[in-house]
Amino acid sequence: MTVVDAHHHVWDLSVRDQDWITGPELAPLRRDFTMKDLEPEARAAGVGRTVLVQTVIVPEETPEFLALADEHDLIAGVVGWTDLTRPDVAEELARLRELPGGRHLKGIRHQVQGEPDPEWLLRPDVRRGLGALADAGLVYDLVVLPHQLPACARAAADLPGLTFVLDHLGKPPIASGALEPWASGLRALAARPNTVAKLSGLVTEADLASWTVEDLRPYADVALEAFGPGRLMYGSDWPVCTLATSYGGTLDPVRRLTSEQDHEQILATTATRVYGL
Repeated sequence: MTVVDAHHHVWDLSVRDQDWITGPELAPLRRDFTMKDLEPEARAAGVGRTVLVQTVIVPEETPEFLALADEHDLIAGVVGWTDLTRPDVAEELARLRELPGGRHLKGIRHQVQGEPDPEWLLRPDVRRGLGALADAGLVYDLVVLPHQLPACARAAADLPGLTFVLDHLGKPPIASGALEPWASGLRALAARPNTVAKLSGLVTEADLASWTVEDLRPYADVALEAFGPGRLMYGSDWPVCTLATSYGGTLDPVRRLTSEQDHEQILATTATRVYGL
């Protein structure tokens, strides 16, 4: 089986700063991570296609990523960024698709986790932008914290024509061992049929130095029960994952936390279908 990695990043600090990389815990990430670094590790892990996801809120990054996808066969899709509140968002999405590599644009993401308003997704200007994504046949990646999950569920209910992809299972508090209110929020989101989720970013929500697969299991079990394997996909979250494990080390927990009969869906077909790879 050719694995699809539905979530990774790249950055070159000489091109653009990653201003979210602050403090000693994130210090190992303060260097360049490029496709040249990623490709041998991905191929060694059996990954044949990837989805490259935005990292910073600047309009220049998405065109750069689309062009990068044209240069690297490994990148099958790009989740970029654009300002959903701009009045001409539909025209901007069309413009991005006309750029070199524009056919690789599969979705849009915004750092909702950094928005002080827990109901940012429900703002009229944001919802109008989300509607434009639906009209364009694109998906919307959700990078949120547990307290923002209720707004995600309401947005998904209000926009049944848009597929919402939850990154990192909504960042459950694995290091503390707590399940609620995260689990209730996840189940409410999963009750909407137009939602899917990524088994990604879990190792960095656990204790970076001492995490085990069993630490992750309660959270993976909730996700499997709520979404089912047909609405779950694997993502490495490279290079952020390197704070806790290697690129290949992100695949082993997903395989161990899920049944072998579900691996094809979680490791390949869900991402292929949802992102139209």
